[in-house]
Amino acid sequence: MLDMKFIRDQESAVRAALDHRGALVDLDGLLDRDRQRREGVQEAEHLKHERNTVSKEIGARKRAGEDTSEPQQRMREVGERIAALDGRNRELEEAIQAILLTIPNVPFKDVPVGPDESANRMVRSVGEPRDFDFEPQSHVDLAERLDIVDFGRATRMSGAGFALYKGVGARLERALIHFMLDIHTREHGYTEISPPFVCNTEAMTGTGQLPKMAEDMYAMPADGLYLIPTAEVPVTNMYREEIMQAPLPIRHVAYTPCFRREAGAAGRETRGLIRMHQFDKVELVQFVEPHTSYATLEELVGHAEEVLKRLELPYRVRELCTGDLSFAAARCYDIELWAPGHQAWLEVSSCSNFEDFQARRAQIRYRNADGKTEFVHTLNGSGVALARLYVAILENYQSADGSITVPQALVPYMGGLERIE
Repeated sequence: MLDMKFIRDQESAVRAALDHRGALVDLDGLLDRDRQRREGVQEAEHLKHERNTVSKEIGARKRAGEDTSEPQQRMREVGERIAALDGRNRELEEAIQAILLTIPNVPFKDVPVGPDESANRMVRSVGEPRDFDFEPQSHVDLAERLDIVDFGRATRMSGAGFALYKGVGARLERALIHFMLDIHTREHGYTEISPPFVCNTEAMTGTGQLPKMAEDMYAMPADGLYLIPTAEVPVTNMYREEIMQAPLPIRHVAYTPCFRREAGAAGRETRGLIRMHQFDKVELVQFVEPHTSYATLEELVGHAEEVLKRLELPYRVRELCTGDLSFAAARCYDIELWAPGHQAWLEVSSCSNFEDFQARRAQIRYRNADGKTEFVHTLNGSGVALARLYVAILENYQSADGSITVPQALVPYMGGLERIE
């Protein structure tokens, strides 16, 4: 959430940022309500001061035996006006907060400006796509022939967008989770968290999923809960409405399943594992002091990249432009893996700096060096998402006979198994 004072003081910059994002926001209506609220608060405070002064005067007149009917009548009128102003100011404040919840974050000054992903900036490319001496198959064909993922039965029980991992296929999924958790906890200094897989409206609002992305969430209205779309939600909300006591930075990593309806994704890739309603993810979340957050973002991207380097998969890093940024992000890097069976790059991680946008919504603060409380900066990134990583492993490590070589880094997690056939 943006600070109202920031919007007032930096109106031109905020308008330009929203324009670069292509965001439709009633900024004029917001500023008008804010003006009315501030004027109303000022008038109410002036009247309350008058009431206190006149009340003392009435007391003095009564003690002197003088008539107090006139000032008492004035105080009745003042009291009625104060009550009306207080009620109106509460309504205006609620309206202001409702609008603020719909305004996306302001992009960082160095974010490339553009309307959509075509303006995203290439940062680096690591590794060369494999040169096959046969026609590479898609992960769907490979998985079905090896009988390690059953798409048909998953669809029959849950519908499209779900998968049933079997045997060695299920073990590969579990191996990847353990492999990534070990790297991040043992080498990158993250504390492992196992959070709930459902969160309430306040938590979803705190990280920015609500109200913007309500149609993409799996809701349980009878309980007031939502299935989480990412571990970012429960892990960030661990500290909601708190002043953090532990020294910063705080690093957490969590494995969770993730659930997304993706109501707006009709017509996109639906066959196989590329676009799922349920998928596993290892998520990285950091809470840092504001002056360190952009250096931390670069470090966070490196933590996600390390997973792909050890799996020896070709990948690239791109910085998202203003029109492609997520609602809450001020700056974001996407990491994409090459999938030769699909001849496409697949996003497996988005690493974002939200600055104080989430912390302000969720009221997460810390004490700075001067002992004053201020909002932390929050960051998160997938370290990494499993379904598309699974796709990339099958398609990059396939052989002409349809078998899959297990990446060397995963062999110990697969009980010594080196080939799936």
